Amino acid sequence: MLPWRRLLRPLAVLSLAAALVVPTGAAHAASAPSSGWNNWSCKPSAAHPRPVVLVHGTLGNSVDNWLGFAPYLVHRGYCVYSLDYGQLPGVPLFHGLGPIDKSAGQLDVFVDKVLAFTGAAKTDIVGHSQGGMMPNYYLKFLGGAPKVNALIGFAPDNHGTTLSGLTQLLPYFPGAEDLISASTPGLADQIAGSAFVTKLNAGGDTVPGVKYTVIATRYDEVVTPYRSAFLSGSNVHNVVLQDLCALDISEHVTIALTDRIAWHEALNALDPAHAERTTCASVFS
Repeated sequence: MLPWRRLLRPLAVLSLAAALVVPTGAAHAASAPSSGWNNWSCKPSAAHPRPVVLVHGTLGNSVDNWLGFAPYLVHRGYCVYSLDYGQLPGVPLFHGLGPIDKSAGQLDVFVDKVLAFTGAAKTDIVGHSQGGMMPNYYLKFLGGAPKVNALIGFAPDNHGTTLSGLTQLLPYFPGAEDLISASTPGLADQIAGSAFVTKLNAGGDTVPGVKYTVIATRYDEVVTPYRSAFLSGSNVHNVVLQDLCALDISEHVTIALTDRIAWHEALNALDPAHAERTTCASVFS
């Protein structure tokens, strides 16, 4: 192998890993307040009878991914909970890197805990990126469907991602894909066409009895093409953020982290009986 190819191989792996992840400021997780969520004494109200489980994205964690949206829901009377999943040994704070089927098992345990503490029969799940896709594995393969009313995803990679074509370069760097699979299987699972993505969507995108909402952005630089986030089914509502507000320029990270227009649309999905049209003015709601 020529020297330049020896250099390009590790660089390609690092570039792919950096592109796949969703940085959410995890360095602050240890000291950040939870601002009212993960309150295990919270009891759902008649107005909001289902607790909400928040599922972070790749390289996120249960706090930093939800520093904006979780208090937004708590302020509106919801019981809100978030979990850490997909931890790798020796890697603190940055989660969602382990095998996604195993991560779905962690979600299974967490949902049971939430339902036991709150006394609710079902929960609603809101996830970002991998966190909007991984719960569908829980619904389809781990018996989660009877416990979940709705799954709402901010820019979920439901059909994997090409990373603007970067993943198609992997065959040109022998060993790169094996290295990613071995060291960060949660990243490899999210590549379009992976064995995990193929299994996840075989036999249809959804399961009966669960309502699905997908909120995507045209400016997504991680889930590409952005419409790969969309699901098919009679129980699905797919929406592009810019169709709600043409001025919204949120990309993959900010759609969940700071975008109150996206949050408002998610709120409509949580409480469709009291839904209000989402527009650019929803940023003030």
